Amino acid sequence: MSFYEPFKSGFIVRIKLTPNASACGFGDLFQNADEQVYLKACITTAPEKGKANKDLIKMLAKELQIAKQNIELVSGATVHLKKLYINEPLTPEMAQKLNNLIKGN
Repeated sequence: MSFYEPFKSGFIVRIKLTPNASACGFGDLFQNADEQVYLKACITTAPEKGKANKDLIKMLAKELQIAKQNIELVSGATVHLKKLYINEPLTPEMAQKLNNLIKGN
């Protein structure tokens, strides 16, 4: 099981976001009651007016070396569990970048 999966011409990434953290970064994996896997992420930004979501997209774009315009929040705008659509092909190189986000890898 993975925190990302192919979808349309790109892929979906599931992230469990913690705003107001002491530092920004990605962590280990989290599995919810439905057995969906999420990548944990922390942002120092407060969750007001979508600022934390924007900073998450900016951080993810930087780590994956893609334009932030290619990342769209498709669900979870006001909750911790988020799904983001990445409008980029899920190549082996991209899969490696995603796996490198997991703390301890």
